[in-house]
Amino acid sequence: MSQAYIVAAVRTAGGKRGGRLSGWHPVDLAAKVLDALVDRTGIDPAAVEDVIMGCVGQAGEQSTNVGRNAVLASKLPESVPGTSVDRQCGSSQQALHFAAQAVMSGTMDVVIAAGVESMSRVPMNMPSALPRRNDLGFYMSPGLRENYPDAPEFSQFIGAEMIAQKYNLSRDMLDQYAFDSHQRAIAASRAGAFNDEILVLEARTADGDPTGEMHAVDEGIRFEATLEGIRNVKLLQEGGRISAANASQICDGATGVMVVSEKALKEHGLVPLARIHQMTLLGHDPVVMLEAPLPATAKALKKAGMSIDDIDLFEVNEAFASVPLAWLQATGADPARLNVNGGAIALGHPLGASGTKLMTTLVHALGKRGKRYGLQTMCEGGGMANVTIVERL
Repeated sequence: MSQAYIVAAVRTAGGKRGGRLSGWHPVDLAAKVLDALVDRTGIDPAAVEDVIMGCVGQAGEQSTNVGRNAVLASKLPESVPGTSVDRQCGSSQQALHFAAQAVMSGTMDVVIAAGVESMSRVPMNMPSALPRRNDLGFYMSPGLRENYPDAPEFSQFIGAEMIAQKYNLSRDMLDQYAFDSHQRAIAASRAGAFNDEILVLEARTADGDPTGEMHAVDEGIRFEATLEGIRNVKLLQEGGRISAANASQICDGATGVMVVSEKALKEHGLVPLARIHQMTLLGHDPVVMLEAPLPATAKALKKAGMSIDDIDLFEVNEAFASVPLAWLQATGADPARLNVNGGAIALGHPLGASGTKLMTTLVHALGKRGKRYGLQTMCEGGGMANVTIVERL
């Protein structure tokens, strides 16, 4: 089977809700990432054979195939098609899997996997908030209710609490993890660890007017964060353990990676950053929902013939602090290798863009640290998880 290589990976710095990226139409934001991938590789834009774009909130400005619209707003020619993928939080990680599979099958040589989410302009859960009567217009169909009678709906917040209880994770443990995520992100930002992966853009007001400031630093990092301050944030439910401070931040952003074949490497003179080593997907309990990365990681390692100690760096999405902490407990991974530059609690979680966001950070971190193997996984709505193992070249 042919190999698939990542030759460029880029992301915008995360923008807070109503922040420096809120004035960007998501189509234009995604188009800037597509342009940056072409610029960084120097490839002929017409050589791109497809754009696969993850997006969860496919409504409003992100509707009507946001992937194709981003192509049309970019420097890519009209001949480049585009499609949009929704695997919830793993949408752009799935876009990466689809891109790699296209290349590995030999049907394509140059594919862009990307993601975009403007949570300021298309609020979370907007597509499911349409007016409804009984079951009409609601994703919980009669058949789904019959199969899961004790779940009035699938809730990530309830799932996060269930995981905290199942793995005996106290609120103090969750808050400490959240504080550590900010500290790692602060250290990485101040050391310039993100400089090579961030596409610097001009900030815009909510009305779309340029502010004259450049957006180059993840806006969600709380440089003044204190453990006491995190502990004082109100819990999301009485008697629970999850708060807004130990959960991922609402975020605007766009990200992308270019995936190519060995033939394209030679034809276009491209230098690979990493090779796709293994891809795994797993469905799990949709009620607990967020636990899927644990068995999915075990499955991926088994299929790759590797152990957890063979992996040098891990990116596990910090949807809630309970997820990476439970993952550490289940896998026995070295905590010092996990989310070394901070995670979504500090940097933000732009939903459908987070998959290629984490991969962008992972391949750059492997390069800067001179490490070989990286593993990325994230929990997804509906009780699923993607796992991607890459080898730095």
